[in-house]
Formats: sequence, C-alpha cells, structure tokens
Amino acid sequence: MRRRNAWATLAATGGVWMLTASAFEATTIADYSGEELFQRFCASCHGESARGDGPVAQGLATVVPDLTAIERRYGEFPAARVRESIDGRGIVITAHGPRAMPVWGYEFWVEEGADIVAEDQARETIDRLVDYLRSIQRE
Repeated sequence: MRRRNAWATLAATGGVWMLTASAFEATTIADYSGEELFQRFCASCHGESARGDGPVAQGLATVVPDLTAIERRYGEFPAARVRESIDGRGIVITAHGPRAMPVWGYEFWVEEGADIVAEDQARETIDRLVDYLRSIQRE
C-alpha cells in the first residue's frame, strides 16, 4: 500500500512539474490568442469576464468599462474605435490629464523588438484583442 501511494505521489508530482515546466516555455505575444492576450494584459483592470471588475479596478480614479457591452453602447461593434483605444498611440492627450489605459500599441511594439516587423506584429496582436472583444459582446 505504501509503495502504491509513493508511486501515486511521484506521478502527481511529475505531472505538476510538467505543467509548471510548460508554463515557462519561451513564447512571444504573437503566439497568444485574443483571449490569452486579454487575460494577460487586460483582466487586471477589466476583470476575467471583461465586465470592469478586475482586482485593480477599485483602486483606479477612472471607472473601468464593461467591455462586454461595447456593442450595446454604440449600436454596433465599433472595431476601429476599439482598435484605436487599445493601441493608444494615435490618441491625443487632452488638458484633463494622461490617458487612463496603457498605450498597448507601444508596449506590444517594444515587446516584439521595436522594429518594423514588430510594428506589424503589434497591429496583429491588437487585431486579435479586438476580435476577442467582438466575440464576447452580450445583448
């Protein structure tokens, strides 16, 4: 009985090690799905379900919007507007202060190598996020 428990423990430990090892494999942002990007970069503020209830949201001065209601607010999903908002590089800073959300276009560009190829990859990354947000709209 003890021998079987030892093997079960060893097998379970090995399984956990394999899961942990795969979590540390080198990947780039280009390898992430839209949902994975959202969970990694957006969920801390917008929440795992994108309803504006992430763990950081309560500490922000700006109300974090419910991203599952974008289409309802605008009548249709404004893909270009959402893309611009995520990218952030083309948004003019007003006299009211800095933009509340990170400039993800710049962050993704730097993460991918800050060159001309990285610019294309940053755009593709943002497009995956936009597609994901479109897919989670509720009525």
